[in-house]
Order: sequence, then structure tokens, then C-alpha cells
Amino acid sequence: MPAATLPPSHPPAMPPSSDVLPADPPATSLPAAALAFDAVAERFDERFGAWLSVAAQRRAVRAALAAAFPAGARVLEVGGGTGEDALWLARQGYDVLLTDASPAMVRVAGAKLAGEPRARAEVSPAEELVHLAGRLRAQGVEPFDGAFSNFAGLNCVADLSPVARGLARLVRPGGAALLVLFGPFPPGEVVVETLRGRFRSAFRRLARGEVPARLGGRDFVVRYYRPAEVDRAMGPWFRPVARCGIGVFVPPSAAEPWISRHPAFVRTLEAMDRAASRPLALLGDHLLFHFERTGHPAPEAAE
Repeated sequence: MPAATLPPSHPPAMPPSSDVLPADPPATSLPAAALAFDAVAERFDERFGAWLSVAAQRRAVRAALAAAFPAGARVLEVGGGTGEDALWLARQGYDVLLTDASPAMVRVAGAKLAGEPRARAEVSPAEELVHLAGRLRAQGVEPFDGAFSNFAGLNCVADLSPVARGLARLVRPGGAALLVLFGPFPPGEVVVETLRGRFRSAFRRLARGEVPARLGGRDFVVRYYRPAEVDRAMGPWFRPVARCGIGVFVPPSAAEPWISRHPAFVRTLEAMDRAASRPLALLGDHLLFHFERTGHPAPEAAE
């Protein structure tokens, strides 16, 4: 997609860079998930970046982003991690503001985006998007054309309602919100975890409430949201447009590093995914929710 030059009258996409990277909050105030991702931020790309299963799933998400966001759109990323998708979008001609709860992740992302004048990174937990909206509004920043969250960052959030309220204030009516969460019951994970003898992990996505997780030697919890729960949280400010399975046949990262030794097989599975992602959406390792911002008034910050 060719880069688009915004007209001079276009509202600012994001605050000046001096306002984008605030001082890190005290570690004691960070969510447990943010502390866990802080611990692995510097080596995160080294561990996951070369895996073919991750790359295949990321290509599917990026195709959906390119189809949903018009050329030159101003896009908000929630839980952007090390900035891989924000960098890709910036190079396609989009204005991107990446947010993440992990200060270390934001530092890594900020370094990647340093050469991209239309992309920035800011520490902002998903649960506090309403406050981000207030800060941006005070700086004269208009609502974004769209927003997205990739690779299940929102599964680290205990309640999606404040996320939806924040997005309602940050996305203009008619704008798209694409949220990629863990799928409700992917057969691929069941097979891989069962073959590895990890039977509890094979069926963990059936659990309700908080599910223990561990990363970088730190404990936190995740929630496996049912699709109806996501739809309810996003209403009435967003209406469902479509659902798409990400990794229906392409296996989860639990199949690594074995699956990356078979690139031809991964390409075949990726082609199968393109054909089956809509009819078999609920079987995906991840589930992409495509919402459209309605004309329902945005909630006030006090809500």
C-alpha cells in the first residue's frame, strides 16, 4: 500500500515525541502481566521473531488490518509489545500510536520506531485507555480512524469493559477496531499439548475466570474470553462486523521450534487457513474480532 501524505489541515495524529515516553511508573504500580513482559522485553523478538508459526499468524492479521484501515489512516495499537506491527504499518503509510503497559516493551518499540516520523510509542495500560483519551483530547488530538490489538494482549486484562469505553472515546464513528484474542478452543493446541503430555494445558481455554500464567520467571493471570463476552463488552459503542480465525491450521507457538523446521508444511497450513479462517473461525489459535464504531455517544471519563 503506497504511503499517503496527510494534508496540512489534518489533526495531529499524536502528541509530540517529548510527551510520548513518560518516565516509567514504579514497578510496584505495574500490573503483574506488565512486570512479566518487562522481564522478557529485551529478548522477546529473539525468542519469538524467528518462529514460522508466529510469522504466518502475523501475516494473516496484517492482511486484515490492511483491508480494514484506509490508506493513510491514523491508527491506535493497544498492547503493541515490541512494535513489530506498528513498524510495519508505519512503513505502509499509516500514522501509528503504539501503547503498552510494559515500560520495557515500549522502550524496545520506541527504538524500532525512532526512524519512523509517523509512529510513536507510549506507556499506557489497556485498562486506562479512557485516561489516554483525555490526555490526547487535551492536546488537541482528534479520534483515531481505527484501533487494533494483536496476539492476545487483551487476554491479560481482567475486565474488557474499561477497554471498550476507552476505545469508544479514541475511535471515530465508522472507524474499525480489530481485536485479536485467544480462540475459545483451538484443536491445534489440544493436539500439541496432549502430545507433549501437558494435559492440563491442553484444555486450559475451557477454564472460566483467572488462569495462572508465567513468563520471565514472573506469575500473572490470563482470562479466556468467550466471543459473546467480547461482543457484550464492546457494545453499544461498537457493532460486530466479522470474526476470523488466526491459526486454524497453522499451529500455536507451543509447536515450536519443531514446526519451524518444516517451512513447506507451514506454507501449506497457511494456505489452508486462508480458505478456512471464516467458516472455522472459532477453531483458531487466535480469534480476530472486527468491530465498527457506532454513532453511540462516547462515554465520559467518569464512567
